[in-house]
Amino acid sequence: MTNRKKAIPQFGKERSQRIREGVFKHLTLKLAAISGLFVACLYTFGYILAEVVYEDEKKIDNSIFTFFDKISSDRLVEIMKSLTFFGSHIFLLPAYSLLILYFIARKKYRYGLHIAIIALSSTALLFALKNITRRSRPDMPFVKDITNFSFPSGHALSAFIFFSIYIYIVWHGHLPLQLKWIYTAFLCALAAAVGASRIVLRVHYPTDVIAGFCLGIIWVMSSFWIMKKISKNDKEQLKVAEAQETL
Repeated sequence: MTNRKKAIPQFGKERSQRIREGVFKHLTLKLAAISGLFVACLYTFGYILAEVVYEDEKKIDNSIFTFFDKISSDRLVEIMKSLTFFGSHIFLLPAYSLLILYFIARKKYRYGLHIAIIALSSTALLFALKNITRRSRPDMPFVKDITNFSFPSGHALSAFIFFSIYIYIVWHGHLPLQLKWIYTAFLCALAAAVGASRIVLRVHYPTDVIAGFCLGIIWVMSSFWIMKKISKNDKEQLKVAEAQETL
């Protein structure tokens, strides 16, 4: 009887330890994946900037252009002209405004402020990089009257960041898990389609688009990490203030 009573707590400790080890392993793998993606995007962006933009190496761009030229058609060009809309300021400015107003209406002012900061800071970074690199646009574009510089792709960067914010909101909502994955897959596909549209329409080099996506990933990861740290510090300060009030 005595041995049985001792075995029960021991079994409970072993189970708790296995759960902790499983959680730790999961978090370690998740952290490794996120860190690996961040470093890979940083390296890719740096490589394109140094080797492609400043050295004017067009081998990668020409290869990708050749592939898209083979599959291109008048019908595809018209479709891409529609899809590119979702990376334009005509779509994104009202979309961001509605999203921010939604959180203000729900009195979640911090969410609205964070979204506004991410949108404005990424736009400022985009224009700064365009004016620093001053890369010319490809020849023979299907969309005329584009006068600003080419690197990086603003449509790819802006669309990715906006859809990433939307995915973040979806995953912190109360939708069923299956529906969250469907939304995520759809928004990722839409962001990729916006990037592809800039190549098919020949208003950006493929490396402009790749760099835009890489920069978007870097910026989103950095912004979400900073937001998480700020929220954590605010919660800790609130707990300290509440504890002092009770004294």
